[in-house]
Amino acid sequence: MDSKTTLFPFINRIHSTPMGIERIKKNMNLKTNDVISYVKDLLKKDECQVIRRGKNYYAIIDGYQITIHASSYTIITVHPLGGTHEKDFHFNH
Repeated sequence: MDSKTTLFPFINRIHSTPMGIERIKKNMNLKTNDVISYVKDLLKKDECQVIRRGKNYYAIIDGYQITIHASSYTIITVHPLGGTHEKDFHFNH
């Protein structure tokens, strides 16, 4: 089973802290206040790729890397790809 399949059943549990929401909003330059719904919609896209490494899920979509804690389903952060936070992911289908 791939990581997206294991994360998807718990998509309604995905959340973040107030500070996390502000950080995500800033890093993605979002105007919406419903940051969690916005990120969940990204995760639902067919082209979203998800991998689990250790304690986190990493989702790659629309030029961003979304980091989600695997047991609490907390969105830790979102970073644009190409910066210092980019992970070396290799997705195999």
